[in-house]
Amino acid sequence: MAVCIVVCMIVGYLFGCIQTGYIVGRVNKIDIRDYGSGNSGTTNTLRTLGKTAAIITFLGDAVKGLVAVNLARYVIMPAFHVEGEAYLWLLTGFAVVLGHNFPFYLGFKGGKGIATTGGVIFAFHWQLGLVCAAVFLIITAISKYVSLGSICMVLIIPFILYFNNPHDWKLVIVGCIFTAMAIWRHRANIGRLMNGTENKLGQKVKR
Repeated sequence: MAVCIVVCMIVGYLFGCIQTGYIVGRVNKIDIRDYGSGNSGTTNTLRTLGKTAAIITFLGDAVKGLVAVNLARYVIMPAFHVEGEAYLWLLTGFAVVLGHNFPFYLGFKGGKGIATTGGVIFAFHWQLGLVCAAVFLIITAISKYVSLGSICMVLIIPFILYFNNPHDWKLVIVGCIFTAMAIWRHRANIGRLMNGTENKLGQKVKR
């Protein structure tokens, strides 16, 4: 079991290190981390390189979470004869988020993990993924703050996991870890939201 967990975490982290935004930036002859918020996620890519680049970044970041979780669920865990440990799917997903946020080959400077978290939740339970997506889209549409939509999305993760699996506290604990990581990564955004200086959706970054 311990070896299976380690393998899942390593595979998840390596998947997370695939930095879609960084790759898209390099194709456009820039390091996306030198612009805007300084991270390689979808929002900064949108503000710096536009919608097409942002869509590619979002899809790449979400898909890597989805693929890694399914790889753990259907390949790695069966290979180690591990069954029924749903929390390990999420733990693998958290490792993907860690790789996304802290890629070893880019000085541990990556994104904030929201698109990747979405992909992980969809892989875990697609209906819960839809709930998270709906919360994100509604809050972002109303407020025009992507960061606020992201924060609200991650805040509900432990609750929806609990209501869907009320007897599996391991899932809830891992869900809380997802939330804590995302809130910590958005600490600067939270400060700007509180003092009214956070950028709204549609604002561009000067290149």
